[in-house]
Amino acid sequence: MKILAINGSPRKNWNTATILNNVLDGAISRGAQTELIHLYDLNYKGCISCFSCKLKDGPSYGRCATNDDLSPVLKKVEQVDALILGSPIYIGSVSGEMKSLIERLVFQYLVYDKNRSSLFKRKIKVGLIYTMGAPENIIKDIGYERSFNTTERIMKHIFGEAESLFIYDTYQFDDYSKYESSAFDYKEKVKRKQEVFPVDCKNAFDLGVRFAGNVS
Repeated sequence: MKILAINGSPRKNWNTATILNNVLDGAISRGAQTELIHLYDLNYKGCISCFSCKLKDGPSYGRCATNDDLSPVLKKVEQVDALILGSPIYIGSVSGEMKSLIERLVFQYLVYDKNRSSLFKRKIKVGLIYTMGAPENIIKDIGYERSFNTTERIMKHIFGEAESLFIYDTYQFDDYSKYESSAFDYKEKVKRKQEVFPVDCKNAFDLGVRFAGNVS
């Protein structure tokens, strides 16, 4: 069992990365082989709409033709049993790097036939991890979940199985007093970091266990 996690946050040791590492720890506890990739270490762009992946009998049919730092990552996805995508939420969506990855990852397999078929040759599990500074009630009031649900449906359609894990009201700064952050209650943020974030980490660990399954 091979599991690949991809961090769409510019921070390698903060909320998103911590949650992803807990997912991988859960998978490792069941004997899985794991790898974590940080997107902000790579130089690449999103889909350039060349349609080479749709060209009948073309050399890149079903495969992104762009050759850059993301190309080896896309190839790795074809070799794993589970894929975990983690990103903070910026202005209602995943980070720009994660959005570009999703464009390149999904579009190459999406067939423009009547069934919108998938060219991905296997069924794998996809985990979608979202971390955000806003509390759950605000996220629901704004309607961000519609976008999250759409992404999950697309992943299920292309890869076969997907589930999402939401991490709300995260702790964003080392010292809130240094930043204009009056929209937040600092004491409540500290309390949530101490009491709730460990539960979020445990839920992430359990997701890794589920994704790994029974590995000998």
